[in-house]
Formats: sequence, structure tokens, C-alpha cells
Amino acid sequence: MKRSGTADLPLHGGRVPDWLAARMATLGTAITESVILHHGRSALLSRLSDPFWFQALGAVMGMDWHSSGITTSVVGALKRGLNPRAGELGIHVCGGRGRQSRKTPGELRALADRSGLDGEALVETSRLTARIDNNAIADGFQIYLHSFIVSADGEWAVVQQGMNAASRLARRYQWHSAAVRDFTCEPHTAIVGTHAGVITNLVDHRARPAQEAMLAIAHADPERTLADARRLSMPLRHDVRREDVDLRRLGAVLAVAYQRDLHDFAELLLVEHLGPRTLQSLALIAEVVHGAPSRFDDPARFSFAHGGKDGHPFPVPLRTYDESIDILRRSLDAARLGDRDKLDGMARLDRFVKGIETRRSPDADFDATLAHERAISKSVGGRTVLDKRQPTLF
Repeated sequence: MKRSGTADLPLHGGRVPDWLAARMATLGTAITESVILHHGRSALLSRLSDPFWFQALGAVMGMDWHSSGITTSVVGALKRGLNPRAGELGIHVCGGRGRQSRKTPGELRALADRSGLDGEALVETSRLTARIDNNAIADGFQIYLHSFIVSADGEWAVVQQGMNAASRLARRYQWHSAAVRDFTCEPHTAIVGTHAGVITNLVDHRARPAQEAMLAIAHADPERTLADARRLSMPLRHDVRREDVDLRRLGAVLAVAYQRDLHDFAELLLVEHLGPRTLQSLALIAEVVHGAPSRFDDPARFSFAHGGKDGHPFPVPLRTYDESIDILRRSLDAARLGDRDKLDGMARLDRFVKGIETRRSPDADFDATLAHERAISKSVGGRTVLDKRQPTLF
């Protein structure tokens, strides 16, 4: 997978409550560690640069599946969770939103001093990606979040976000060093977003004459350029809907969760006291870790793992969330000691769900699934940011 691109998201206000932020950092770190263990650091960077995978990651972590806040919250959670273990995992997250984004050069230089990487080259790359998305692509979005994720090998991914105040949209831009051949000629290998008409894209391959003309202007007499310029001058919805979700894929996940009588499932995951609701979440987490790129074109489906903080599609089930973290964390800890059986069970779970989807093609009943989740919400500790109860920290 070497997809990079953009994604448009509606602007949402508010903040992530502490009870969810702590869980997001823990689960996000466990998921990324699983990807590294199974597929390597390069694969993790490739996934982080994929707009669909990134959206699915945010949804499975309990953020609203299409909110602009996914970018800030996921980047912040990964920075808090991964940086303390950067020496072990070989992944470091720099930058962030607002003032944090302006700290990126200093963080990259400090990282280079510790690791031997070329700090100045990384700083130049960081600045160049920001200026291309902010200046060379005139789409009306101004960058306010810039995050630079770099591996111990010097490979990098960039996740940044711009805001268009007029349209009330945020746009996320993602890069992966493995996909960039020329910064000035189509460095994004995919652009995914709502078509909003023709824009000026100075890094499109067809813009080479414009680039050359701009260079010529830069070398020309300023007075002549000014004279030419004077002569030429003249006086979105928040809820998850059935069309957002691939019901066949969701149906396969639900089949695993609610058809526990399948005989070959008993040997799939040897986890004690694993309830059907937690199993449903684990199936979606397993897909985030192991799924192919083509399976992330409906990221809303991943909100059925742990809901959303604003209650869409349903409140965050804290008990299920904590069980998911506990199971994944114990699997990772066992793998570090040489016992990979439970961790490999996540891969088997992903293959099992795909097998059900292929053989039985079950379609989920969207309305019934939503009604069921909301009905059991209280029993699994459902919470939203609107809940006035005293927060339960993780």
C-alpha cells in the first residue's frame, strides 16, 4: 500500500474528554505496535498516509467517523503513546496542531541528534510538504496542523490538515516518502475528496509550464513584472447513515459476533471470557491491522467498533473499549516474550471474517444493528461528551 492523498471533513468544535483521550492513546499505540510487529514500520507509515485507513483508525478508536477532530485526536494520541517508546518501536511523532506544528523543526533536529538521522534534510522535507499543500495547491484551505512521523530508518509520513472557514470544512493531506518521486510533480498519488470545481494545482504534471514561467518571472526585472501586472488587473450532516457503510462487510463482522455456534471459531482466539460485543470490536481492530487497502473505502463501518464520542452511531461503550485494549495489550506482551499465538489470532480473526463475507455474503440490517447498540449502551458503559456523569478515567 503506497497511497497518499487528501480527505475532506466537516469542522466540529469541542474537545476529546479525558476518559476517551486516555483510551485512544492506549488503543492507538497497541494497534500501531501490532502493525509494526506483523508488517513492519514501513507498512505503518504507508497506512498512516492512506486517508481511508487513517479514517478507519480514528473511527475504531471512538472518534466521530467523519469529523475534522479525527486528525487532531489521532495524531495527538499517537504522539502521546508512541514517543515514550520510540527507542523500542522505531517510530517518532513530531509536530501537531497550532503551536505544536511550529515545534516540528526543533523536534526533528533533536531526534536527529539522538539517532544520527539527517535532521536538516528532514526539516526541509517537513517545510516543503507544508508549503506545497498550503501554497502550491490553491484549494482554499490553510494549514493549521502539521505532523511529521519518522522511522528509525529515516522513512517518513506527513499528516497535515487545513481549514476553509467559508465552507466549514477541514481538509487532510497525507504523504509517504516511499510514494514521492518528485515533490514538484504529483507527489500525492491519490486525491480523495468532494469535487468542488477547478483549482490551481502547481504540482500537477500539467503545471510544468506554469512552474517554468514562474521561475522566469522570478529572474525578470521586478519593474517590468509589476507593469505587466498593473496592465492585466481589472476592477455538512453529522450522523452515520446506511449509505455510509458497506452492509455486506459489516454483516460479516456481526456474523462473527453473534453466531458463536460456528465450530471452527473455538480454535480461532483462545481468549477467556470473550463476549460477543468485544469480539465485534476486535474483528474491526483486526481489520485495521491486517486489512488490504481496498477494504477501507467505507471508514464509517469502523465506528461500529467503539461508537463515537458525540453518540454517532452510538455512545462509546467503555467496558467493551477497555476489554478490547486489555486483550490486545496482553497479546502484544505475550508476543514480546516469544508467544505469538494470541497475537497471530488477530490475523486469523481477520481472515475468518473475510471468509464469512465471501461464503455467506450476509448483509447487516443497519437499522436493527443501530437499535441494538443503543439498547445495550447502558449495559456496556455507553458514554458521550454530552453525558453529565463524573468521567471514568482509564
